Amino acid sequence: MIKRFTQYNYAVLMILLLTIIFSCKKEDNTHAVPPLITGVTDLINRGTALSSVKYGEWIVIKGAHLATTYKVEFNAVLVADSLYYADDSTVTVKIPANLPDPINNPITVTTKYGSATYGFKIMQPAPIITRFNPEAGATGDQVTISGNHFNGVTEVKFDNAVAAIVSKSNQELKVNVPAGVTSAFITVTTPVGMATSPIRFGFKYIIYDERLQTGWSNSSYSATAVFNHTTTVKRGTTAISSAYTVGFGGFRVSKAAPAVSLAGFSAIKFSVFGGPGTEAKRARVIINGVSTTAFQIVLKEGAWSTFEIPLSNFNNPATLSSIEIKEYSGAIVTVYLDDIGIS
Repeated sequence: MIKRFTQYNYAVLMILLLTIIFSCKKEDNTHAVPPLITGVTDLINRGTALSSVKYGEWIVIKGAHLATTYKVEFNAVLVADSLYYADDSTVTVKIPANLPDPINNPITVTTKYGSATYGFKIMQPAPIITRFNPEAGATGDQVTISGNHFNGVTEVKFDNAVAAIVSKSNQELKVNVPAGVTSAFITVTTPVGMATSPIRFGFKYIIYDERLQTGWSNSSYSATAVFNHTTTVKRGTTAISSAYTVGFGGFRVSKAAPAVSLAGFSAIKFSVFGGPGTEAKRARVIINGVSTTAFQIVLKEGAWSTFEIPLSNFNNPATLSSIEIKEYSGAIVTVYLDDIGIS
């Protein structure tokens, strides 16, 4: 009885082993083939092959023998396991947000049985300039431009003047100010587009940098202005501190006759740092004492903010005789000002 039971068990085990062996052989014969990539589509129009896509997009890689995919790379940048799904004829995947090359980023799919690489254009977005520092300077000064998608940068200009590129990375460029530049927009060009700075570099006319320029004087009211403040400075060694002694006080500087002609100018530009208690407080910028065309700004506590306000916001005055920054939240606070001028 025991002998017959043991022989029965052996027979069952042998049948199971043979089944597993033949199943594995069948799987090997069917799937043990290297992957093949034949094209790329988007998720909606899966029947239309694409010639290029951009960083960060979802795509469908089409081909064959893809079911055992365990690695997807774009120009050697590995995709997280959670951002792709594979079946035998497709791999649905999200392209990383940044890649090594601005245009050519081949796709590599690795399966249990091999790898396939597909040459394809995956292009970075057009460049973006978020800020630059310093915001004014002389010929040859080094300026750091911050932003994104600078890979493959081909040219940096200050208006039409080409700047020498000192160093470059995907998110930062260092350049030298070209000769003859006083006030200019900065542009960055890559193989896929061009970005323009949100404000101009420099000034065409300076009212205050290290000192209040000749012909200008302090005409503030309900505010104490110090023009050689050295602790909170945007650029250089000095700035202006303006302590509003009552709510709705005004920091103001005025020009002795004759007023400055605004022909050929575009905007009023200045930097302001909000002292304690200024977060989200309002101020109004008033030109030539005309409050009906005042431009409202919002202060940021503990940080410098640069404003470049088009003259059209002030109804395009022909001349400039005064600039006022009036506290407009009824608060007794202190602000700091630097680099005041016209661009």
